[in-house]
Amino acid sequence: MKHIYAVIFFVFLTFCQLLSQSDSTYSRVSFEMDYRFRVEHDWDSRNSDGTFRQDRSRLRYRIRTGASYAHKNYSFGLRIRTGQLNKQQDPQLTLGKGLQEFGTLPIGFEKAYFQYNKSDFRFWIGKNTYPFKKNNELFWSDNVFPEGISIDKTFNIEQGVLKAINLTGGHFIINSSDNSFLNDAYLQGLQTNVISRNKHVELSSALYLLRNIPNIPDGSHSFLLDYSILHFRAKYTFKKISIDADYYNNLTNYDDNNNIEQDFTDQRTGYTCGVQYGDTKSTNNWMLRLTYARLQRYSILDYMAQNDWARWDYSSFNSPDGRLSNLQGAEAVVAYAISKKITLVTKYYHVDQLIPFGNEKETGQRIRFDINVKI
Repeated sequence: MKHIYAVIFFVFLTFCQLLSQSDSTYSRVSFEMDYRFRVEHDWDSRNSDGTFRQDRSRLRYRIRTGASYAHKNYSFGLRIRTGQLNKQQDPQLTLGKGLQEFGTLPIGFEKAYFQYNKSDFRFWIGKNTYPFKKNNELFWSDNVFPEGISIDKTFNIEQGVLKAINLTGGHFIINSSDNSFLNDAYLQGLQTNVISRNKHVELSSALYLLRNIPNIPDGSHSFLLDYSILHFRAKYTFKKISIDADYYNNLTNYDDNNNIEQDFTDQRTGYTCGVQYGDTKSTNNWMLRLTYARLQRYSILDYMAQNDWARWDYSSFNSPDGRLSNLQGAEAVVAYAISKKITLVTKYYHVDQLIPFGNEKETGQRIRFDINVKI
């Protein structure tokens, strides 16, 4: 933790030096900050042995702040946030839990990157936002910021029904082995995105290769797995209504993997679909959304996906990370923009397990209310 504070202090001094040089330098620096307060309640959460978890109510919060410097074709930036350092999916902190009688808060970097842009070409190195297009967080959480290199190229089309074709690729290291690159736990991805001229239709296809992936996060694993996930994405938007769908197919064959129980060797596909009305980009706007998901056990890497839908996690293996695959369920969202800076969001979740790990299928229901504030 001392090292983190030292880096933050160093970066702060660096920006102060830049700002003191000239007004033109100051104009190239942009700052951001946001705050979230959350009220959350869970119930009907059944364990795999048939018992029920105790109903739980929590008050939670998150704060993030960052800065970036842009000049001509390049930029670099960073952002810090609250949150447990070993819980990449969840930056929220719970009031009164684990902070040692009003002790100091855990803070870490979620972004630290250098980026180059020229015309329709871009690349970045470091730790930055997940670069591949997605409709929701059911494959990859918005709170997980990969480390590596990303390359992005767009080809504009002057005539016809297509406006542009975009290619995005990248190599991201999940866990360094201190050996050769091929022994790291890593993600490689390549995605093609097609955008119609009227911008009503978006189509994507991608292949994600995950190699040497621990079956359980945070050092409690018993074996390593490979994933080769094919992803098809579609989105149609007309006026205030949008409809989207995703399909995932893990092409890796686990039939000869003795570490995986027979019931789960063919659990490698999943899909999501959603419909949305409105958005919260302007004052007094409403947004309504409904999403359904059915994700088999190995259709995604569960501890890189969202952990919002249920209380299922790896706590029995000394890891706080969520394990939200092997599920079917729905999310309903109602949001209202008080202003461009303040948004109220209510979400409801209902989840059931597809195949039980024990005697019973796990279940869960959750409702939450968020106040989101941008500075």
